[in-house]
Amino acid sequence: MTQEELDALMNGDMDMDDTATDSQDQAEDEANQKDVDPIVEKVESSELPFPATDENKMVHQLDDVTKESEEKASEIFDIIENISSDLMDKEESLNSVGEVLNSNIELFSTLCEKFPDVATFKTQLEKNETALNEVSNVIEILQNSGDSIMNVMDIMQYQDIHRQKIERVINVMRALSKYMNTLFEGKIDDEKRVASATHIAGDSHNDLASTDDIEALLEQFGK
Repeated sequence: MTQEELDALMNGDMDMDDTATDSQDQAEDEANQKDVDPIVEKVESSELPFPATDENKMVHQLDDVTKESEEKASEIFDIIENISSDLMDKEESLNSVGEVLNSNIELFSTLCEKFPDVATFKTQLEKNETALNEVSNVIEILQNSGDSIMNVMDIMQYQDIHRQKIERVINVMRALSKYMNTLFEGKIDDEKRVASATHIAGDSHNDLASTDDIEALLEQFGK
């Protein structure tokens, strides 16, 4: 409550209901101000058209997009290839382990047949058979992972297609730009042209733009 509101309340010119209403309105206004998105406010307050800087040039930005996209895609392919190579190496190592386990299984199977009363041979046979099953499961997982990686690489091929589409748009835009420049070409250099008249007989207004105003306007659009 401000000092003025406090004086009015003491003099009887304001009651507590009015004070409560004013406080509530002030709180709502503050809440509404907090809800304003600073990004949206910045966009709405910005002047259009944007100045012709590198950040706002369309073809310049598209060139940056295609270049960065190609670089990142190449990095992703390198990482995927390394993962695929590691999976293949591990699969070969497990195949070697599987061969050893198969050899052990044959050995303990023969020993169990010749010495059925020796429990150790039977126990070792079961352990090797269990280990061989685990190795087979891991090999299957590695193979499925390798197939998934190949699918990812196939999907990544679309990135190159998208880059080609963007480059085609760039080429069309550049062709149109060159065509428009050719269309508006003149035989006289701009430096040799007569200055534009600021007021011509028959104009419906008498507001004359000075040379400084025109140069300032051109400088603004050329930024």
